[in-house]
Amino acid sequence: MGNRGNTGDNRTKSSISIIIVLGLCCFFYLLGAWQRSGFGKGDRIAVQITKQTDCTVISGLKFESHHGEAATSGDLTAEVKEIKPCDDIYTDYTPCQDQARAMTFPRDNMIYRERHCPPEEEKLHCLIPAPKGYVTPFPWPKSRDYVPYANAPYKSLTVEKAIQNWIQYEGNVFRFPGGGTQFPHGADAYINQLASVIPMDNGMVRTALDTGCGVASWGAYLFSKNVIAMSFAPRDSHEAQVQFALERGVPAVIGVLGTIKLPYPTRSFDMAHCSRCLIPWGANGGIYMMEVDRVLRPGGYWILSGPPINWENNYQGWQRPKEELQEEQMRIEETAELLCWEKKSQKGEIAIWRKRKNCQGRNSDVTFCNAKYADDIWYQKMEACVTPYPKTSGPDEIAGGEWKPFPERLNAVPYRIQSGSVPGVSVEAYQEDNKLWSKHVKAYKRVNKLIDTGRYRNIMDTNAGLGSFGAAIHSPKLWVMNVMPTIAEKDTLGVVFERGLIGIYHDWCEAFSTYPRTYDLIHAYGLFSLYKNKCNAEDILIEMDRTLRPEGAVIIRDEVDVLVKVKRIIGGMRWKTKMMDHEDGPLESEKVLFAVKQYWVAGDNSTSTQ
Repeated sequence: MGNRGNTGDNRTKSSISIIIVLGLCCFFYLLGAWQRSGFGKGDRIAVQITKQTDCTVISGLKFESHHGEAATSGDLTAEVKEIKPCDDIYTDYTPCQDQARAMTFPRDNMIYRERHCPPEEEKLHCLIPAPKGYVTPFPWPKSRDYVPYANAPYKSLTVEKAIQNWIQYEGNVFRFPGGGTQFPHGADAYINQLASVIPMDNGMVRTALDTGCGVASWGAYLFSKNVIAMSFAPRDSHEAQVQFALERGVPAVIGVLGTIKLPYPTRSFDMAHCSRCLIPWGANGGIYMMEVDRVLRPGGYWILSGPPINWENNYQGWQRPKEELQEEQMRIEETAELLCWEKKSQKGEIAIWRKRKNCQGRNSDVTFCNAKYADDIWYQKMEACVTPYPKTSGPDEIAGGEWKPFPERLNAVPYRIQSGSVPGVSVEAYQEDNKLWSKHVKAYKRVNKLIDTGRYRNIMDTNAGLGSFGAAIHSPKLWVMNVMPTIAEKDTLGVVFERGLIGIYHDWCEAFSTYPRTYDLIHAYGLFSLYKNKCNAEDILIEMDRTLRPEGAVIIRDEVDVLVKVKRIIGGMRWKTKMMDHEDGPLESEKVLFAVKQYWVAGDNSTSTQ
């Protein structure tokens, strides 16, 4: 009897336990769904806790317990390969613009100054050292005017350009007074003169291209107008000019207008500029002006400052025959008319043209490029043809859509998406992408609290997509180089430019067109998955290290199996890393790897965070 009674009690207790467990499961499932919806009080509490906590890393990661590494256990038990430092002579090595290699190519049309990357057997599989005495660059805006001498120890420009106010050496720093060959009284005064013709003060002109930029003082001072310039110059006898630009916190790449198309999409820039850039604009059938026209938006401006403008009064000072200068300007004027550019102003040595908003009724004798391949530019030869305008329904319609002022255009729906020009990207998808990256960037800032402080000025997004990371992180304290991989499924770099951001095409199987130590923070979303079967992940990471400044940061977001392998390679580099869960929780297969490059210099076998 007693035993039967005990059995009944046990059954009752078991039933109650099962009901309780099921109830708790249901409760926590609903609670989790409620919190993840964004409307739960738990989210608000978590936000408050985050705000009150000064942690730099989110604790309590459960990566191993939710995503075991059994699948890659063989790799994990292998010894980590150490990637050695390069010899000290390579402190300023630029693989695809190496001076010795350049001299083996023809000098015609600046071919030798174009990209010439090393074959696989000549690549340096080592880490580029910083020069002895290297220090963190000054924060913006002080960096605009001062660069530590130890970071780019080259004085030749201080002598060569002494009377033009480019750069001066003062103690242990270089000072940049803001002068230039065409603006010895300062870039501010020069820009204000341009702004009397070009609407720079109302946000309508936002993106600019500076061809042959020197030390990029024009781009540096344009920031005061909320205009961002992409500056380029070759690695030539003007030693370290692009390096100085990036040390100042100004966007720039090593490049030249030679025989290859510029690495930008059609209709990218609101304004293009040449100040004594030594480009023969009237030569080769106007091909260089045609290339500028390709990347200039309808309604955009082109500024030519210096020879041959105002040749009548300057030919003796320029020590060139007046007939030659007159012929050069005549060819420029004829090409401008062919391109549907209207001359708006010529004062002194400065001439300004405006590309018409559309060009209905253009001369039928014009040779047009094939519009289908207008953005097929990577290592493609320039052609003596005119890029056609987008179609318009009337003479008053702006080809390529109405311009929106900045910052409104940052999150407005770009014309390329509204018009369906980007296959597979709808208005809704664009807006969702913005929301997603806003969430991601907020999560990044909770982990790395330096992002908003001005510590990171030069930022690179290695796989930019629609530019939503750049838009979400946008601040006057920083700028983003939005890179569009040439193998990306969708080419959306034109969308990035329409948002008032800047970017460039690049193939990450090769070195980027920059000097070492030129970026403070590098972001890579899906980059290693994209290049998984294209090139070696180690090579990409070594290039990131070359590009990154000592104590710079890296954020890599990718699938967990990819990140495990990436993290293992980084284990042989001089980086510190931390793997983090996705913001939505540990069950998401996408993870985030945060890294910091350690401080070390030439001749130093140790690293330090001091």
